[in-house]
Amino acid sequence: MFDKPFHGIQAAVEFLASPNPSIRAARPEPESIIHSTFIDSCPPPQRQDSTVMAAHATVTANLLASLSPLTIGLSVVSILLLKAAHGLTTDRLRHIPGPLIARLTPIWYWYIVWRGIECRAIAVLHKKYGPVVRIAPNEIDISDGAAVAPIYIDNGGFLKHPAYRNFDINGFPTIFSVTDHAHRAVRAKAVAPLFAQQAINNSKPAMRRIIDTTLSGLERRKSLANGKPVDLLDLFRCMAMDVMTEYLVGECFHSVGSKRLSVAGFVDGFVAAGRFFYLPTRLFTLFEYCASRLNKSQALITASIDTVQSFATKVVDDSIARGEKATYQGRLLKAGISREEAIAQVIDIMFAGTDGMARVLAVFCWHMARAPEKYDRARKEILQYPDTDARSLPYLSGAVKEAARLALANPTRLARIVPSGGLKVPGLPSIPAGTSVGIGAYALHLNPDVFPTPYDFLPERWLECTPEMLRDSFYFGKGSRQCIARNFASAIVWWGAEALVRNRVLDGAKPVREKIEIVEWFNNVEEHATSER
Repeated sequence: MFDKPFHGIQAAVEFLASPNPSIRAARPEPESIIHSTFIDSCPPPQRQDSTVMAAHATVTANLLASLSPLTIGLSVVSILLLKAAHGLTTDRLRHIPGPLIARLTPIWYWYIVWRGIECRAIAVLHKKYGPVVRIAPNEIDISDGAAVAPIYIDNGGFLKHPAYRNFDINGFPTIFSVTDHAHRAVRAKAVAPLFAQQAINNSKPAMRRIIDTTLSGLERRKSLANGKPVDLLDLFRCMAMDVMTEYLVGECFHSVGSKRLSVAGFVDGFVAAGRFFYLPTRLFTLFEYCASRLNKSQALITASIDTVQSFATKVVDDSIARGEKATYQGRLLKAGISREEAIAQVIDIMFAGTDGMARVLAVFCWHMARAPEKYDRARKEILQYPDTDARSLPYLSGAVKEAARLALANPTRLARIVPSGGLKVPGLPSIPAGTSVGIGAYALHLNPDVFPTPYDFLPERWLECTPEMLRDSFYFGKGSRQCIARNFASAIVWWGAEALVRNRVLDGAKPVREKIEIVEWFNNVEEHATSER
């Protein structure tokens, strides 16, 4: 990924409030996109000696001059048809159902990803073809939770798709983006003690102080807004940035006191890069560069990224100077990780922790504001058991889990590469080695067979939780490559939700919008705004 990501124009897709989510008029429906026609591009010529290339060019020019446009056109079409026919006859995935266009080219898939409608477009395919569908020549999407364990958990899980390397930072594969298990293991082992449950519990007083500061900041924003909407997503991003930096790197970023997250461009830039997630690395780099050049806000984004880079550099250099080995960066340095890579890893964890927590808390507030009776029930439970940790309160926990389910912090599939031996799940077609396969939270969290009336916010459904609900809860992914900060993030969300309800922060709150708007990119939900009155 470029050192300076960009903030793309995020046209929103509306869903969650209705079982039949609508698309804005400017966007084509998924069905129309599925049947759109694309032609696979021919591979570029290999590098040749300049003399040979000149000779070839002369011969080609003379040949083309002697041919009519019709002949040239028919020749091109014939070549493309022959190529497609060859691909169809030698296709090792021909037993997997899906639209013809998906067998011929990945371009239609790249397009729906770029448009931010990947999940809904693929849901249309699942409705037509079943739980296993082909979405590109070597890409399979599965909607059945029975495949979660074989893909992500058993034997350490399959290797990540090479596209994850598009999220490398400053040229370094991060704990998130690296595809090699052994490379990741060294770094993950070094920082693992920070994410142990006891260490997180010990941090509760310090984290609660930041949460309380956030609530005070909310009151301040409300008074300054003078009855106008208050952006809770931005506020919770500020809080998440502060708790992550305070706990992990030993120095608080102090975002909560600002009018707006000072590094919002940094966070949004990472999110927007998801529109090109599955492009081959060279194309990803090209498209990201072009998008950044066209973005009118690039100067502000660059300044935001520079701020994060400077902060990460400072905390790493401070750790080196003090010789400390207890923080996130200190533990990495102790494990032999270079200064430059430690800086990249700090930047990575700052983004990873900031966005997910903020989105879940924002969705929690949005739904609680819409359902005062659920809000009151949660508060009565908190007051009845004042000394009980928030994570042990059944109804509040149900509300947080519902918020996490509907937040879809990363709605898209988490792609993996099938190893030797293939993928065999009872009741599903077998998938050969080398195929890219994945499952997304969108398909799992909104599956009516597991979560009846899936678009409804029902904390009580978790009071009688089924094994399938636990299996299909995909908030952090699953297995050895699930989010490394999941325990810490969960604790902050629970403590934050408890504080919001206990302190009656949402009394009289009204959602500004009737629907939550998202763009279905890798790790993206946006504009969960709640008006405080």
